[in-house]
Amino acid sequence: MRGVTHPERRTTPPGRNGTSAPGRNGTTDTEEPHSTTDTEPNGTTDAEAGGTATGAGGDAERARVAALRDGAPLVDFDAGTTPYIDYQSIDVLLSLQHPRSAEPAEVPFYVLGQVKELLFKLLYEELVRVRSLLDADEVRQAVWVLRRVHREAGLLCSTWDVLGSLAPTEFNAFRDSLGQASGLQSYMYRMVEYILGNKDPQLARAHLGVPGVADQVRRALEEPSVYDAALALLARRGAPLTAATLERDPARAHEPSEEAERAWARVYAEGGGPDDELFRLAEALVDVAEAMCRWRSLHLLTVERIIGTKPGTGGTHGVRWLRRVSEHRFFPELWSARGRL
Repeated sequence: MRGVTHPERRTTPPGRNGTSAPGRNGTTDTEEPHSTTDTEPNGTTDAEAGGTATGAGGDAERARVAALRDGAPLVDFDAGTTPYIDYQSIDVLLSLQHPRSAEPAEVPFYVLGQVKELLFKLLYEELVRVRSLLDADEVRQAVWVLRRVHREAGLLCSTWDVLGSLAPTEFNAFRDSLGQASGLQSYMYRMVEYILGNKDPQLARAHLGVPGVADQVRRALEEPSVYDAALALLARRGAPLTAATLERDPARAHEPSEEAERAWARVYAEGGGPDDELFRLAEALVDVAEAMCRWRSLHLLTVERIIGTKPGTGGTHGVRWLRRVSEHRFFPELWSARGRL
């Protein structure tokens, strides 16, 4: 899959394997972790019930473990960790929060920023899959994934509900510690914009000197977008789209065309309605586009509420920049086609 790569991914959290940092059970990592084998309700230890096994699975095995313990949860592990910590890399994840001031309000700002980055990554990976499904004419499956993308974008929008609760005085108390850091520099968000079709090569420049990141951003810029894949699908299904639409440079911004607008209008007017897979694809794409527009609008409102018309930290005029950006529409002919119906 043409997704995100993870250069130099650190799989060992601080304080593990050969360091002398305090371990989770009060020992150092160079000491043997304390092993507990408390007897459970029916005389079975966690180890005997499979509590130390990793990778063991299957419904039958889970039923066996639950029966041995009368349904009591596994709570004792011999490895100095838990399967959940290892599966989700929780100790690594929770070691990455480093606010630069002592202001309490910076904590929600900082953590929500990281939450947004994880959601950007999720959106990008999902949208890459949608593109592949459309390329393979798996329209129903693509629509199913887009349904989830819409929910994920809604979750992303909800982060502004928390950030909008910051008073201007709270934000101003730590704003200077951001320096020139700005969400405009998020390479993961830039890749989301690119996979959706908003290709602005100029904004890729901020990442071209970052090892391991530059190639990902460049690839996202140069590869076809989800919308390119959708238009190619329409052409394969008989829409009269010309080479000017289908064979353009995918690294350049999509230019709206009347022929694409007519093709989408035909999907609505001449298709089989909600039972038609192209109709459902069109509406699923608009759902995602609308959610991303809502994300931008909420960003604008939140910034205006907190800092008013002050310039942004990343060099823009702040609200003026965001207002212009919020006017952009992903999948433009899907919006304009409504005027033909």
